[in-house]
Amino acid sequence: QIQLRESGGGSVQAGGSLTLSCTPSLHIINPPFMAWLRQAPDKGLEGVAAYDISGNTAYEDSVKGRFTISRDAARNTMDLQMIELTPEDTGVYYCASTNFLLWGPLDRRSYEYWGPGTQVTVAS
Repeated sequence: QIQLRESGGGSVQAGGSLTLSCTPSLHIINPPFMAWLRQAPDKGLEGVAAYDISGNTAYEDSVKGRFTISRDAARNTMDLQMIELTPEDTGVYYCASTNFLLWGPLDRRSYEYWGPGTQVTVAS
């Protein structure tokens, strides 16, 4: 079973930046589909960025131009670089992966393996 672990969460002021990293368990190399999803206070779980092994990416509209998802093959991580953060970006960010993308790349139903989440708090 794939295990995922997020890191890099924290608290920043509005306008600040954070980079989140997701590390799959060592026996799994390059899961074909991976994504970052977030659970904001009083909101449902939403996909913010997704990446596939072909290098295709997808972003939720509110983060386009501010968030960048990428794979670091040398470190075997999937990173989410976040700039120009706003209080609306506050939430628990989850890394997720799947071997078969049955729904859309930002659809939480697509993903079967999840990390425990990392908190991102953006103060105004």
